[in-house]
Amino acid sequence: MLKKINHIGIAVASLDDNIPFYRDQLGMALAGQEEVAEQKVRVAMFTIGESKIELLEPTSPDSPIAKFLEKNGSGVHHLAYEVDDCSAAIATMIAGGARMIDEKPRNGAHGTLIAFIHPKSSNGILTELCQRGH
Repeated sequence: MLKKINHIGIAVASLDDNIPFYRDQLGMALAGQEEVAEQKVRVAMFTIGESKIELLEPTSPDSPIAKFLEKNGSGVHHLAYEVDDCSAAIATMIAGGARMIDEKPRNGAHGTLIAFIHPKSSNGILTELCQRGH
């Protein structure tokens, strides 16, 4: 079901303050930036090998990322695994007893379909299923 690690999501208060570190100091290629209004975030995606680092900045005080930052500060927010079919992966997870945050795929950054597995089903780690290019 899982193909590879697609990206690691990192919550930050400001993309502008954090992009230089990843781009200039770590030398990662900035693949793009966009706003995902549905999730109330702005994202900056960096490539490293076959995987990516996704910086997440809240666009609203009631966004999940804003709440995460308030509780935890900046840091790793989620781990995303690439799948061929997000709907099928959700069905497999539910059939196996996993608790899902999303029981249907929703739109993610960069034209993906995504669904989150509840951290209570994944040893405390917010886990994302990510289908590219839907």
